[in-house]
Amino acid sequence: MKTTRQAKILELIQKKDVETQEELSAYLEKEGFQVTQATVSRDIRELKLTKISTDNGRQKYAVITDADSNMMEKYARVLREGFLSVDAAENIVVIKTVSGMAGAVAAAVDAMRMQEIVGSLAGDDTILCVIRTSDDAVHIMKKLRKIVEQ
Repeated sequence: MKTTRQAKILELIQKKDVETQEELSAYLEKEGFQVTQATVSRDIRELKLTKISTDNGRQKYAVITDADSNMMEKYARVLREGFLSVDAAENIVVIKTVSGMAGAVAAAVDAMRMQEIVGSLAGDDTILCVIRTSDDAVHIMKKLRKIVEQ
């Protein structure tokens, strides 16, 4: 039963943007599983699910392997260490960094694979990121600030 339920959880989070444990519980109950909040919480922990940002600025559950998780933390650390500020002009986001850190920070941002970013160009202390839309630029600025503030 547990294996079947956890397989269904993985299927659900791949098909739907599930934001909360309550939402996941409701989907499971629609599929015929009787679950408690504690069961869903335990399944989330055992499956190593995490929340990631979606394109619309919300969050959803996703599977991230330990290797992915460790690398993402390394990229975030590089961003935090080099980051000074972020600003936008229409669909271009400008990241200011500590002198000499723009290349490393740009590589870290690129490795984070934010779908809104089309590409980036780094100088000595400035990174230009071309973003799909001006709304996405605002979203990317919020994402970057959130990562830096953690």
